[in-house]
Parts: sequence; C-alpha cells; structure tokens
Amino acid sequence: MDFQSSLAKLEGLDFKGLYQDDFFLTWDKSEDEIRAVLAVADALRALRENNKSCRIFDSGLGISLFRDNSTRTRFSYASACNFLGLEEQVFDEGKSQVAHGETVMETANMISFMADVIGIRDDMYIGKGHTYMKAFSEYVQMGYKEGVLEQRPTVVSLQCDIDHPTQSTADLLHLVHEFGGLENLKGKKLAMTWAYSPSYGKPLSVPQGMIGLMSRFGMDIVLAHPEGYDTMQEPRDVAAKFAAESGGSFRVTNSMEDAFDGADIVCPKSWAPFAAMEERTELYGNGDTAGIKELEQRLLAQNAQHKDWTTTEELMKKTKDGKGLYMHPLPADITGVSCKEGEVAESVFDRYRVPMYKEASNKPYAIAAMIFLMKQADPQGKLQQLWESAPARWAH
Repeated sequence: MDFQSSLAKLEGLDFKGLYQDDFFLTWDKSEDEIRAVLAVADALRALRENNKSCRIFDSGLGISLFRDNSTRTRFSYASACNFLGLEEQVFDEGKSQVAHGETVMETANMISFMADVIGIRDDMYIGKGHTYMKAFSEYVQMGYKEGVLEQRPTVVSLQCDIDHPTQSTADLLHLVHEFGGLENLKGKKLAMTWAYSPSYGKPLSVPQGMIGLMSRFGMDIVLAHPEGYDTMQEPRDVAAKFAAESGGSFRVTNSMEDAFDGADIVCPKSWAPFAAMEERTELYGNGDTAGIKELEQRLLAQNAQHKDWTTTEELMKKTKDGKGLYMHPLPADITGVSCKEGEVAESVFDRYRVPMYKEASNKPYAIAAMIFLMKQADPQGKLQQLWESAPARWAH
C-alpha cells in the first residue's frame, strides 16, 4: 500500500460525524464516511507494512461480545484492538451475572469502566441483534452523560441480524484492490447469489450487507435466490435507492445462471429464508425445542431441493470472459472437501483461495479504521504523525 496516496484520499471528505459515534449499519453512514474508512484502512495497512507502530492507545480495553461462533471476525477484532494498543477482553455472558438477570443497562456500564471500544456480534435472531446493539449504545451513552464512565466507548457491530458491516467493508476493500480503485467499480456487474448448503440457519446479514454497500458505487447488482429465500425488505430498498443515485442498478432474480451471466464478480453464499428466520426467532423465544427441530428438518429438506444452486466450473464460464472474480466471506461449503455437496466446486474454490484469503485479510484493517476514525478528532494529522515518527513495531 502507498501511504501518502491513501492519506490523500481523505482530502475533501466530510467524515466528522464518525468521531465519537458508533458503527452499526453501513447505509446509516454517508458515502464520504465510507470512503474515509476505506482510505484509513489502507493507510493503516501501509503503516504496518512499513513496520510502524499504530498504537494510538497506551492502555484500555476492547471488549468483545460474541453471541455466535466466529473465526475471521473474532480474530480480526482482536487483531485490530491490539494493533491500535488496546487489550481485548472477551465478555462471556455464560460466566457473567447475565445468567442471574443482570439487565442490559447494567451490563453496558459494568464492562465499560476502562473500555474504549465494544464489539458485538449478535446475528442469530431476527429483530434482536441490531436492537440489542442500539440499546447497549444508549445505556453506554447514559453512563457517560451521568458521570459513571470517564469515556464513552464506541460500539462496533461485528454482525447483527440486518447487516455485517465489517465483512462488507472488507469485501469492498478487496474489490478496490482487485480492480485498481473505487472509481473502477462503476458499471461492474456483481452477482450476490444464494448457494446450496447442507446446513440451515445461516444469517441474512451477509447478502444484505453486500447489496447495501456495493450498490453505492455505480455497480449493477443482481440478488439471486430460489423462490422462498427472500431477504429482509429494508436492505433491498436501500440497494435500489443507492443504485439509482449512483448510476448503477439493482434487481432480483430466481436464476443463478442469470446472475452469473456476464458478471464481473460473483459471491455465492447460502442463507436462510427470512420467513424461516422469523419463525426460528419465535420458537427460541418460546423455548419450543420440538418446534426448532422440526423447523431444522423442514429447512434442510427445502435446501436439498436446490442442490443445483452451486458454483461449478461450467457456471463460472458464464461470467465475463469466463474470468469473473469469485468471492466468499468464508468458510465455504466445498463439494467433496467440507461436505458431500455444497456451495462451490473444489476446483473453483482452490483457484480463488489466495484472493479470498487476501479478501479476509482486509477485515482487521477495516475494523481498525472504524475505531481510528471514531476515536481521533484529527485522523489525517494522527496518521501523518505515525508515518513520520512512530517507533518500529518490531526490531528485525
């Protein structure tokens, strides 16, 4: 990465609103603010590539609260916190007083005494995750206003039921790097498609986050899924709005082949039907174990009707010049490797494995950039200071 060119991209952008704010949904941020996150992410990567320390904190905690399993996002958040000088502290609700009825208000304040950032992943139940994060933020703000907290921690969504902002931002960085700039994405066709998986209940927030962010930059977005695998309406409305404003387009199709036809980028990823996720949320809320098991079997049978929704070499030939960029947030269900039949053929996955790993490597920098911009009143000045006088990150 070239540090000075990344820094220059911040000139003329209005991103003051990020300072002391939270980061929940990408579409709640302005385009300038999104561009600033991308620029700072690349600037931070350039600093690390040049062995310069980016420890803007001398001490402090980055609290992580994961209500679902995670590999990439969990370690990306921990890496981002450490990179900026914070110590990550995992908040395990099972080992806390939450089990004894501790309220969200109390939890938010009790874990925030020396916290600068709180990262939350709560993506499993429709209508719950984003709502929980907003409440958590409000209670933190209350504690700060009332003098309980000496500083107001920033809350970052590490995935909710609606959006996965750190994933989609990392994906956008990947496209910027692959196509040589944000401006080169205009007119590119991106296929965000459902793909068969032998498991059920995968979150909607990945495809929703993808269409909600990529549509801002003049791309032609196609959302493809079998009938009955609808996403939430809000992200589709957001995508249509941004596409119209940016000179791109957005449409929905029930054909994977249609989506792949001439596509510059394809992202085939399984997700659960919105209606089924709503049903699951209600069943869990009622403690209906039998109902949950019945729903799982019904959804697995429904998935099995669409095993042809898989990324094969033949399907990849339909992409632009047969060389479309394959993306996946990982882990993928790889046919013959991680499962008998899945989202993608082994040969396709293996061909794009290195680019996908590079795609994933953007996430720590995306998260660090969000934190940096929400904690620094003068991001350009601080970045330049780090470039000119930061100590070496390690001696070698």
